[in-house]
Amino acid sequence: MNKRNFSAELENILMGLERHVADPTQASESASSASPPALMLHSCCAPCSSYVMEYLAPYFSITVLYYNPNIDEKAEYRKRAAEEKRLIDRYNEEKKGYPITYVDGRYDPEEFYRVAAGYEDVPEGGARCFRCYELRLRETARMAAERGSDYFCTTLSISPLKNAEKINEIGERIAAETGVKWLPSDFKKKDGYKRSIELSKEYELYRQNYCGCSFSKASSSCARCASGDPSCIRV
Repeated sequence: MNKRNFSAELENILMGLERHVADPTQASESASSASPPALMLHSCCAPCSSYVMEYLAPYFSITVLYYNPNIDEKAEYRKRAAEEKRLIDRYNEEKKGYPITYVDGRYDPEEFYRVAAGYEDVPEGGARCFRCYELRLRETARMAAERGSDYFCTTLSISPLKNAEKINEIGERIAAETGVKWLPSDFKKKDGYKRSIELSKEYELYRQNYCGCSFSKASSSCARCASGDPSCIRV
């Protein structure tokens, strides 16, 4: 059985949409007669969302949902959320596509610890992480349904440390349950991860060296993290 190419599947969807790269008020008459599809985009952090928003804003009216109860410290959560808002403000100023809006999700780490219970000793990248993906994707789909979004998606697949196949499997299952369309992705492809590093430098974004939870924090003490290498990002 051939492995699915989620990046190509996304490209096929985008090919069927009107592309707009500047101020929507300057779009063609045919484009202005119809609203862009609405996308509820879960973001784990500003660095990961940098490329994803740049890539998708010309095609969608994006609402970024910052819902990450896995982050272990409130100060860390606030710092990452502030960077997300700052980046969105810059993108809107630069008119990289349709205007992007921001929604702050609730911050309750106990939601994460409930789904992680019994999986505390599972290695990073395994079943505990999959349960965390599902927690965040379910909330994204719920918000998408509540706000009438056409699609939901997540920035998580941009990370080389995240399982894109599992993310898409979970997203498709939730889509079948909720009726909100899942936007397939593997954002690390087409040099997406490389571009996110470039954008992080350009906008001087805070780049954390662990995904957010106490378990990933404990496992992030690799040599590159310890040396402060900005290419070592565990998101």
